[in-house]
Amino acid sequence: MLHLGSCPCRCTAAAHETRLVAVTGGPGGGKTAILELARRSLCKHVAVLPEAATIVFGGGFPRHATLDGRRAAQRAIFHVQREVERLVIGEASVGLALCDRGTLDGLAYWPGDRSLLWDDVHTNLEAELSRYAAVIHLETPDGDHGYNHQNPLRIESPDEARAIDARIADIWSAHPNRFTVSSSDEFFEKATAAMAIIRSFVPPCCQGGRDDNPT
Repeated sequence: MLHLGSCPCRCTAAAHETRLVAVTGGPGGGKTAILELARRSLCKHVAVLPEAATIVFGGGFPRHATLDGRRAAQRAIFHVQREVERLVIGEASVGLALCDRGTLDGLAYWPGDRSLLWDDVHTNLEAELSRYAAVIHLETPDGDHGYNHQNPLRIESPDEARAIDARIADIWSAHPNRFTVSSSDEFFEKATAAMAIIRSFVPPCCQGGRDDNPT
């Protein structure tokens, strides 16, 4: 389901032009916590989209380590991501949709030639980059600074998570409006920096909600 912001809003517009902002990074980077903070701190015209991989794997899609299995999973994730984004854009009820990852993230998990993914889903890198008004990359911490296995669908070791984080950074590097929020010993600092970026993309008509202090 789409999670809408919970703060009061003075905006009475019946419809908005929805902008997509991808919140990404390797496993353990803090996406879940920061997106929940955004939901609690911002108004109902901001939506937090569910993570497509969680929908796919949580719904029982086969998680096979074979070449065909890995590619099938990434195609499924891509299509779910696209349809969730299409839904929120089509309904036009929110001005900002925060995506828990974007369509490019699948390239970090795609085995072999990345162009094959685009061929399979009938698109290209440039088209996918243009879908997002911005991308916010939350760096994955190393094993001694906050990475954990609390998510039951997370199977990567800390080193594997950092390697995925690097691949994701490379994949999104061509986006003209890309922000990197570095890992920090204090999650408060990371969350505050991320929220400042997110708030800058809230439509002007909806500015002025609850303070975004993480505490």
